Amino acid sequence: MSQTPAPTDASAPEKNDFIRQIIREDLASGKHAAIRTRFPPEPNGYLHIGHAKSICLNFGIGREFGGPVNLRFDDTNPAKEDPEYVEAIKEDVRWLGFDWAELRHASDYFDVYYLAAEKLVKEGKAYVCDLSAEQVREYRGTLTEPGRDSPFRGRSVGENLDLFRRMRAGEFPDGARTLRAKIDMASGNINLRDPAIYRIKHVPHQNTGDAWCIYPMYDFAHALGDAIEGITHSLCTLEFEDHRPLYDWCVDNVGLHHDRALLAPLEAAGQAGVAAKPRQIEFSRLNINYTVMSKRKLLALVQEGLVSGWDDPRMPTLQGLRRRGTPPAALRLFADRIGISKQNSLIDFSVLEGCIREVMDAASPRRLAVVNPLRLVLTNLPEGHAELLRFPNHPKDASFGEREVPFSPVLWIERDDFMEVPPKGFHRLVPGGEVRLRGVGIVRCDEVVKEGDEVVELRCTLDPDTRPGLPGADRKVKGTIHWVSAAHAVAAEVRLYDRLFVVADPDRDEEGKSYRDYLNPESVKIVRGYVEPAAAGLAPEAGVQFERLGFFTTDRHDHRADAPVFNRTVTLRDTWTAK
Repeated sequence: MSQTPAPTDASAPEKNDFIRQIIREDLASGKHAAIRTRFPPEPNGYLHIGHAKSICLNFGIGREFGGPVNLRFDDTNPAKEDPEYVEAIKEDVRWLGFDWAELRHASDYFDVYYLAAEKLVKEGKAYVCDLSAEQVREYRGTLTEPGRDSPFRGRSVGENLDLFRRMRAGEFPDGARTLRAKIDMASGNINLRDPAIYRIKHVPHQNTGDAWCIYPMYDFAHALGDAIEGITHSLCTLEFEDHRPLYDWCVDNVGLHHDRALLAPLEAAGQAGVAAKPRQIEFSRLNINYTVMSKRKLLALVQEGLVSGWDDPRMPTLQGLRRRGTPPAALRLFADRIGISKQNSLIDFSVLEGCIREVMDAASPRRLAVVNPLRLVLTNLPEGHAELLRFPNHPKDASFGEREVPFSPVLWIERDDFMEVPPKGFHRLVPGGEVRLRGVGIVRCDEVVKEGDEVVELRCTLDPDTRPGLPGADRKVKGTIHWVSAAHAVAAEVRLYDRLFVVADPDRDEEGKSYRDYLNPESVKIVRGYVEPAAAGLAPEAGVQFERLGFFTTDRHDHRADAPVFNRTVTLRDTWTAK
């Protein structure tokens, strides 16, 4: 699979974060003739917006410096992994606008990992330990106290090799034994206190089936996977900074970059192993308020029915953001705008919304829609009157062209655009007042029809001389409202989405509350509205601005021309702060 070509926009500013500076220095010094990066998700859940930052960084660097980027699934824990996640992740990466040079799996290298582990055993650098997980924790020590050696640390090389091979053969039950690296139980870095590098799991694997009953631990497999693929710069988030000494220990002590005999299983299978020595570099992860990004909590939201699924448009998953209508270009802009640093920070949700507005404002055609309809009748037009009015598709970009919008004497307007008793500063329709109908002219409200206390119809008069292009069009009124023709409008389901949580930090645990207690009861409202015919005919996943209402997107699954469904992607301006 070919790498997505680099952008050709020579005017794009050069990015200059600390990672790119390292890469430029490595290339200039001749340390690397070329670079290679990778995006290494674990297929144990759906990707979220935090992963988008890493995707944009790894694939973006590949584009900028002309280096291939691998998509590698670090599938070392089959108990939590699923092919569904694999396919969704591939779809998400492509949706964001990227493609990979090679598709790899950690499971492609299981034979190499096993040979590497045997090598460590033979060199006295790994041993089989019989301690339970709870006992391992007890022996590990604390941040202020050193750990204690396992009573099995002194086993001979021969005994360890025999036990490890018997582990491989399936002789022992889950949890009975682990293979641990022999490093330093007194290390100030707890990750170096003889970490496990293999554990027993009698669980079928999605790629290898029942071929294995022992699986490598993530830190061991990840480091060696980078080395096998010749990754030059292994980019990961700051929580792995304390793991870097273990990463380097695995790379250096296995020594794939100078012991190519370990790659024999790959070569026998016709796969290439580059076997270089990678460098791990950490950057700050994305933290954004008004959401949670823990896979455990996102899974709970889905399993407990608090959202409709992984692609619920309120979820921070890439599938959810896509279904809501977030353009991939907005996520790439968001990644650029927040930048890359070594300092953790909290990004305000409004920054993401601003990026969405910026992209959708430039790319979205305009259409007319009414989501809270009130009937308006123009009494001085003959019954059955109908005509087509021409409207620009984009007021800022003539290249979008124009369209014809049907007009008739009976219209739908927004209920919020009329008030019987208006507050000060209200410049829309009131009894006896005038307002401009967008593209039509000035109308006066002559009569208000009610059923009980509810207003059900406005009877108005149109001043025909105030139509655009006629001499009376210059007559001034303070308000302009939009409309759709009742005779031609298409009924539509409109889903008004808002933030999923009502507090900036839903992860805070106070007074016995959890993130579930901060769910926003108004995070979605489903209403029945009307849209002009040109909006109903849009294809699924088409972005549009409903004039005066916001940016909307046709639902990727439920939308049909005869039964349109629109998701509000973002409001026209930030309304959350005011609330």
